[in-house]
Parts: sequence; structure tokens; C-alpha cells
Amino acid sequence: MLRLVTTEPRLSAKKVAAVVVTHNRERLLTNCLESLLGQTADGFGILVIDNASTDGTRQYVESLADDRIHYHNTGRNLGGAGGFNWGIRQAMADGYSHVWLMDDDAAPEPGAFDALMAADSELDGQYGFLSSATYWTDGEPSLMNLQHTTLVRKLSLDSAPADGRVRVILATFVSLFLPVGIVDELGLPISEFFIWADDWEFTRRISRRYPCYAVLASRVVHHLPSNWPGTLATDVPDRFWRYEYSYRNECYFYRQEGAVGVMAYLARVGLHAVRILRYAKDLRLQRLRLLAESAWGGFQFNPPVEYPTDTPSWEGALQPGLAQAEAATA
Repeated sequence: MLRLVTTEPRLSAKKVAAVVVTHNRERLLTNCLESLLGQTADGFGILVIDNASTDGTRQYVESLADDRIHYHNTGRNLGGAGGFNWGIRQAMADGYSHVWLMDDDAAPEPGAFDALMAADSELDGQYGFLSSATYWTDGEPSLMNLQHTTLVRKLSLDSAPADGRVRVILATFVSLFLPVGIVDELGLPISEFFIWADDWEFTRRISRRYPCYAVLASRVVHHLPSNWPGTLATDVPDRFWRYEYSYRNECYFYRQEGAVGVMAYLARVGLHAVRILRYAKDLRLQRLRLLAESAWGGFQFNPPVEYPTDTPSWEGALQPGLAQAEAATA
């Protein structure tokens, strides 16, 4: 079974953990943690889930010496998907009733947590997840983090209803708030996704069963290098490996929507092929081959959905690293 460091017994009262996943990005993590610690309400703990960083991440977190922050090293790089799987398990083992998930490059604005808790109270807990409105560093909406109201329609942050909430079906892990009871019922993020589309799959799994909302008064700044999502047509070769996960994972995601989803996925792949032919300045055949092979592989990709009581798929590989990390903190 997974060995987790349990700091408190399981509680039934509302108790929130901000779960931050990081890997070798100390500078961005610094901004994230400062923003969390600066919230106008501080009624939450902070779990830093470190995917075996080799920079100064551990030393920085320990230097803060804040009892709200709890550092956990996974022992290896599990990717964002595995990191959130790990972090939610840890939060539940520690007795938290709700989790507030975010990447290390997210910086919640003052009042972001207050707005989520206000929505939780107004909805009397009758929701699957709540998601913040995410902006880029120039104040424009973050294009990579716009929630979806349907499979093909994105939320417009300019048209807020009077109560400041919009029903959505997809959101990212840049400020996602939910009760852990949802995870008990519907499962954890799929760790085998590693990166990309893990948040879409997880949030869609929830929104099929429960109403879910974007809370527009909860604002987060996403510190991406650019506000334009990268594409296989224009990205550099060093990043090609990421798209193997992207197209494979998206295929699994769309397949869960049935025939309509498969058709939408095939149309998406076709559009991306056209973009490669039109916009790629080099390596067109390599890009097209990667697209085709990854998309086809997605139709054979059937990872299990894990539940908190299940043995993690990555446990065997994790244990030596985790044991080493625990020994270092003893």
C-alpha cells in the first residue's frame, strides 16, 4: 500500500488543502506560495507536492518555516497527473475535506479563496467542482485555461451573471476546488496521463454526474511564458515529446463522449494536420508522423481510474525514492 505521511486524523469538518504540484520551478513556486500565504482568508493548509525536483525547491519551502505549509517529495517525476493523484491521496490521508488544486505557476489574487468558499456556502455544497477565472500576466483571459460550457464552446469571462457563477463542464488544474467525497465516489486524476488533458478528463468525469461552476470572482494569474497555446505545427523539436501525451490522452478523453466525441476528436486531428502543412517551417513529415502515431495510439490507450483505496499504479517505482526522501527528513 502507498505510504503517506499522515499529520492528522481523518476529519469530517470542512478543512481545505491547497495542493500545489511542482517540478524544478523554484522561481514560479515562490510566486505561487507567496500568493497563497497572502490570501485575505488563510483557512487552509498548503501541500507542496514536489515531483523530485533537483533545484532548490526543497530548501526554499523549508526556509519559509510556516506551519501551514507541508512539503512532500514523490521520489520521482510523476508528471502533473501523477502529482495531483499523489497530492489528493495525501490530503485525504491528512484528514482534509476539500482540496484546492493548482500548478506551481498559478498565483491566486487576494480574495480568490474567499470567493470559492462563498460559492461553496451559497451552493450548500451541491456541486462537483468550482473553478477560478484565470488571467494571463497582462490581464487578458488565459487562453489555455478558459473553462468549457460544452465540448466545443469556451466560457466568455466578459459575460458574468449576477451571481458570478457559470455552469461549466471542463476546467484545468489552475485553481480547481472540490470536496474529497467526489474523489471517493468518482476516482482520482489518471496518473498514466502524465501531462496534458488529465484535468479535462477528471473534470468531465465529475461534470457528467454533478453541476459544476466557474466562480468569476475568484481570480488567478497564470504565469505562462506566452498567452498563446503551443501547437505541434509551430513548437520546437525539444517539446515534441509532450504532444505524444497530448494526442493520446485527448483521444481517450473524447472517446468517453461516445460517437460524437470520436467525431470531434478526428476533426480536431484533421485540423491540426492542416495546420502542420500550412504553418510548420520545418520537419513537416516528422510532425505529421508524430500526430498520426499518437492519435492512433490513443485508441488503444485504456488506463484504469484509480480510487483512494487502490494501490497506485506508480507505487513500485515510487517507494525507493519516497523512502529516501523520508529518511532525509527523519
